[in-house]
Amino acid sequence: MREILRRKITALRDKYKVSPGLAVVLVGDDPASQIYIQNKRKACEYVGIQSYYHHLPVDTPEEKLLDLIHEFNQDVNVHGILVQLPLPKHISEERILVSISPEKDIDGFHPLNMGKLVANAPGLRPCTPAGIMELLDRYKIQIEGKHAVVVGRSNIVGKPLSLMLLHRHATVTVCHSRTSPLSSYTRQADILVAAVGKPQLIQGGMVKEGVAVIDVGTNKVGGKLVGDVDFESVSAKASAITPVPGGVGPMTITMLLENTVRAFEDMLQT
Repeated sequence: MREILRRKITALRDKYKVSPGLAVVLVGDDPASQIYIQNKRKACEYVGIQSYYHHLPVDTPEEKLLDLIHEFNQDVNVHGILVQLPLPKHISEERILVSISPEKDIDGFHPLNMGKLVANAPGLRPCTPAGIMELLDRYKIQIEGKHAVVVGRSNIVGKPLSLMLLHRHATVTVCHSRTSPLSSYTRQADILVAAVGKPQLIQGGMVKEGVAVIDVGTNKVGGKLVGDVDFESVSAKASAITPVPGGVGPMTITMLLENTVRAFEDMLQT
């Protein structure tokens, strides 16, 4: 996918004499966020997206961040804006996300873009759910008519993914921290997505034979990165399963690149 994007960007640059631009903002020094940003910048460089990186101190006032986003909204060289989450507690994530121009909201979190998702109208989609759908399609896992169980109801993964699966005619069950007993639902899944941030929550005894498993979790346990799924016991029964690391993470970044190019193309046509 990245190789295809690289060729596409080269062709666009040759035609329009301009490259897609992505503004990336990190507030503070969260180690995980720094790694994510580093990976995103490398991916941008590979495909030919111009990256504008701003690293702000943890005590940056909310108004200063809003001013910076306003500058990016007006900048014709910036086609996508990414503010790395989570933000420091004194900054309202909701206010920041709403301030990003919907046309440059490559995370797909702006209320307008979320509304388009609900209505199944064209628009920028949240990257992790979009990456999961891409994985299912490219590995030819049938969605229509299947029972998809999503464990997690966040605005970033669980809710948007549930809508995407519904739009593709799956029967969708959404589970969360108050679902009891969880295993009674996970055992029904033809497609199981774990996105709760609890290490190895899903065990082999909680799934049925032949299930396709998408593990969104990234948890540090004893210095090692593990998912929300116990890979060893679940993989013995699954027909397909994503690893951690190396599964959903790279797809999320790839969909971020896709969204940036899509926003770039849309702005060229206006």
